[in-house]
Amino acid sequence: QVQLVESGGGLVQAGGSLRLSCAASGRTFSSRTMGWFRQAPENEREFVAVINWNGGSTYYADSVKGRFTISRDNAKNTVFLQMNSLQPEDTAVYYCTVQRALQTFATYPARYEHWGQGTQVTVSS
Repeated sequence: QVQLVESGGGLVQAGGSLRLSCAASGRTFSSRTMGWFRQAPENEREFVAVINWNGGSTYYADSVKGRFTISRDNAKNTVFLQMNSLQPEDTAVYYCTVQRALQTFATYPARYEHWGQGTQVTVSS
């Protein structure tokens, strides 16, 4: 069973930065594609970014491309999301998750399993 624990959220002014971390348990972490999603109040869960097992390939939502960077450290079983130039519309609970065994990157929540509890990111204007 994989367990995911997110951290690093908080309150930041528009234009600021935050770095989210996701610590994963389980011996299969280093072989799994990992993703970040977010969910704002009254909105559906939204894809943010995904990274393949060795960090060699990534994919981003258009809304965060050029501002967010996903990375991973398999030696520490951790995935990161560096968020720069934050805007109020980035305010949401951010979740770390594991992609199911698929041939390509997925952007739908149903293609993922083992969700963390989430970390709140609030961007003030």
